[in-house]
Amino acid sequence: MSKALITAICLGLLMASALVTSAQTGRDGTSVITTAAPFLSVAPDSRAGGMGEANVAVTDDANAMHWNPAALAFIENSMGFSMSYSPWLRSLGIPDINLAYLSGYYRVNDNGVLGASLRYFSLGTIEFTDLDANPIGQDKPNEFALDLGYSLKVTEDFSAAISLRYFYSRLVSTVNVDPNIKPVNSVAGDIAFLYKKDFSITSAGQDLPVNFSAGLNISNIGPKVSYTSTTSASDFIPINLRVGYAFEFQVDEYNSITFTNDFNKLMVPSEGGRSDLSLLSGMFGSFSDAEGGFGEELSEITTSIGMEYWYQDLFSARIGWFYEDPAKGNRQFITLGAGLRYNVFGLHFSYLAPLAPNHPLQNTLRFTLTYDFGSEGNE
Repeated sequence: MSKALITAICLGLLMASALVTSAQTGRDGTSVITTAAPFLSVAPDSRAGGMGEANVAVTDDANAMHWNPAALAFIENSMGFSMSYSPWLRSLGIPDINLAYLSGYYRVNDNGVLGASLRYFSLGTIEFTDLDANPIGQDKPNEFALDLGYSLKVTEDFSAAISLRYFYSRLVSTVNVDPNIKPVNSVAGDIAFLYKKDFSITSAGQDLPVNFSAGLNISNIGPKVSYTSTTSASDFIPINLRVGYAFEFQVDEYNSITFTNDFNKLMVPSEGGRSDLSLLSGMFGSFSDAEGGFGEELSEITTSIGMEYWYQDLFSARIGWFYEDPAKGNRQFITLGAGLRYNVFGLHFSYLAPLAPNHPLQNTLRFTLTYDFGSEGNE
């Protein structure tokens, strides 16, 4: 593949990203799409957290269970796991909200890989009072999700995966608030695909190896849920379509650079998660149900762009940008990250800096520890 062609592809894809972002701006009013169990969509690890949360096409470790389980089939190691931790909403002065994520994979055969993950969201301690502000008790709400998936390399360049998820969400106490309030116990699933192709760019008589990948993940496909037993109304969970691509350039034997770009769209009704529509009607109708027409449909797409640099596969530096339309939530931030890898161990962290002042996500940190059996350093 020629240098001119690959350059044109890169510019074209980045231009498409810019056009989507441009189409998202300039809308009046707000119409944020809400869902039940939004914790299922929170980025859990620091590698993606350092690249603007763009990771559907670049994940090559256990955290693929969240971003794209189909990527597990391309991991060359026999087994590995990852542990991530993030203090949450510290800028609001809340000291005890935390997100923990544990994920792992095991190669069953040459083409198949099993993956699993556990996500736990501690929502801190809540003090309850009566109408006279007298304390009547405490509660510690929490949410968690348990995933199990299988990734299969269908061809040398293409893989597919399916994962199943059980999740539990208890937001408030059933005793101190309302006996009719109940926790959510439900299931969901993901369908994911990944395509990878290696080629070279020839320039000045030298070959520049390039690894191209493109991924798609439809996550959290599951029934609507309800937090109360007194009404038939129920909410969609965050069914999400994530598509993206990545180019990894092997500059020389010591240096590599990856550019990646993700697009996300909630496959739920534009009116919000609480809708009378059925699951399938809400999912497939989500591409054409916005009151503002095609322009508003585009505004429902979030854009993530990231870059990662590795030196000798030992040290990495990352930067990213995330954009969401102001009328759809206004999450706009840049991210920074770094990582160290020695033998079979890896340690990574990321930092999130919102572009708006006094943002709840200000100074969000994520920490990740990885361990891979059968890596080159262990052979």
